[in-house]
Amino acid sequence: MRHSSPAVTLDDEITDPAAITTTSSPVWIKRGTTQFMRVTLALFSAGLATFALLYCVQPILPVLSAQFGVSPAESSISLSVATGLMALGLLVTGPLSDAIGRKNVMVTALMLAAFCTLLSATMHSWQGILLMRALTGLSLSGVAAVGMTYLSEEIHPSVVAFSMGLYISGNSIGGMSGRLLSGVLTDLFSWRIAIAAIGCCALAAALMFWWILPASRHFRPASLKPRSLMINFRLHWRDAGLPLLFAEGFLLMGAFVTLFNYIGYRLLDAPYHLSQTIVGLLSVVYLTGSWSSPKAGALTMKLGRGPVLLGATALMLTGLLITAFNAVWLIFVGMMLFTAGFFAAHAVASGWIGSRARRAKGQASSLYLFSYYVGSSVAGTLGGLFWYRFGWTGITTFISLLLVFALLVGWRLLQKNL
Repeated sequence: MRHSSPAVTLDDEITDPAAITTTSSPVWIKRGTTQFMRVTLALFSAGLATFALLYCVQPILPVLSAQFGVSPAESSISLSVATGLMALGLLVTGPLSDAIGRKNVMVTALMLAAFCTLLSATMHSWQGILLMRALTGLSLSGVAAVGMTYLSEEIHPSVVAFSMGLYISGNSIGGMSGRLLSGVLTDLFSWRIAIAAIGCCALAAALMFWWILPASRHFRPASLKPRSLMINFRLHWRDAGLPLLFAEGFLLMGAFVTLFNYIGYRLLDAPYHLSQTIVGLLSVVYLTGSWSSPKAGALTMKLGRGPVLLGATALMLTGLLITAFNAVWLIFVGMMLFTAGFFAAHAVASGWIGSRARRAKGQASSLYLFSYYVGSSVAGTLGGLFWYRFGWTGITTFISLLLVFALLVGWRLLQKNL
């Protein structure tokens, strides 16, 4: 294994790190080994904590509306500000991890996010809540893109798609856990206790992550010089496939967050009048994502990324249309299909980034997730206007448009045969 030199020239950066390590007979982490299990458990826990912290407010948006006297669209800002600041932070933390390493950035970021969440439970003004949520999202930017990059560098290329799927499944279970715990604990105690409990769980996950994640073996520090960053930035946007994948992340995440932002308002209102606990329990649909994401990763080895991405997006659209029916059980089935399709599509698209980016992989992953979380912030808040004016019919129409565009982008990726 080759050890990195502290001095890195621009020519070194242009060379593909994967190609360099291959010539030195790198020791990849392979499936079935103890190292693979440690990486899987560590990144799974990081993904779980990240999504739990990010989305714990989603099922209690109606409660926050009542507590602070804000509208549904204003209440959704508590989520949008976190995802928006996370998107901006990704533009910094990805390149930063390219320069100083992966593990330290992830551990520090996760701990800061946990502390900010604990502080948010003590806030008594809406502005204070938004500030802590913004800092939480900014901190979590140091986990999202860096985790994807770590896997693409350290895991054997033959199982990167599978390991990426496992990482995404941690995201899905984290999203479920955060929503479920916040919904149930809010019903039993208060939203403050619910948020504090999730912050404590995330802090424990951060400590375990720091303890068991193996150090990077194939990381080579890159320069943080503005000229180098701009060269890499331009190359990513000139690539035949990366800009399309960035657009796909925007559309998929925008559709996903919009549905889950406003499904609670629908089910708490007439004619359903479901309790906060039941609405929180509906988050079990995230378990379909923990199954579909590694499954999609395995299917790409047989069918290719393009067909799997299109199929997963079509599954999202099918699930969405089913939620237009009034029966609760059909709404639940639609949510299951929609969620399974989303996590499968995200697993394929995020895994695709690592293979497309020939250099500065951390920056490429950051740009994908920047688009991904900008989609969450923009569409998630804009959906509130559709909900206010047109109800669930407006939400269905809005999300359908996003998914149709996502299908067109996926078809373009398939036609390019990337």
